[in-house]
Amino acid sequence: MKIIDLIFGRRRRSSAKTAKRRLGDFGEEAAREHLSRTGYRIIATNFVHGKHEIDIIAKKGNVTAFIEVKTRTVGRYNPNEPRPASSVNTKKQQSIISAAGGYLSTHRVPTRKRFDVIEVYADRGDHGYKVSEIKHLEGAFTLDTAFPQRR
Repeated sequence: MKIIDLIFGRRRRSSAKTAKRRLGDFGEEAAREHLSRTGYRIIATNFVHGKHEIDIIAKKGNVTAFIEVKTRTVGRYNPNEPRPASSVNTKKQQSIISAAGGYLSTHRVPTRKRFDVIEVYADRGDHGYKVSEIKHLEGAFTLDTAFPQRR
C-alpha cells in the first residue's frame, strides 16, 4: 500500500472480498435459474432504493416475491454452523422491506407480496463453483417479524 493511500484512507480491495463477491454473484445467478425452472418470472434483479437493495423480484401466479439470496460454500458438515438464512436478521429484513416499499411506490403490483430467502449451497471445484443444493424459503419473514414493535 502506498503512503498516499494510507494518508487518505484508501484501501485496496482484498482478494477475499473479491472471492466473496464472486460467490455471491454465482449464488444469485443460480437462484434466478432455479426460480425460472420453478415457474417464476424474474421482474428485477439487484433493485436499489436509496441504500437498500433487493437481490431478486419475481412473480409467480398471484404472488410477487422480494427475494434475498444467501450463498455458502459446502465444506465439512458442522451442525453448529448457522443456516445462511439466519444472516437475514431484523435489520436486513427492514432494509429489504424499505427497498420493496421503494419499488412499490413506482410500480403497480396488484398481487400478494411475500418476502423470501433463497439459500444456495455451492461446492468449489477446479473450474469455479457448482450448485450443491438450493433451498427456497417462501415467506421467510413478514412485516411483523421485521418490525415487532408495530404489533
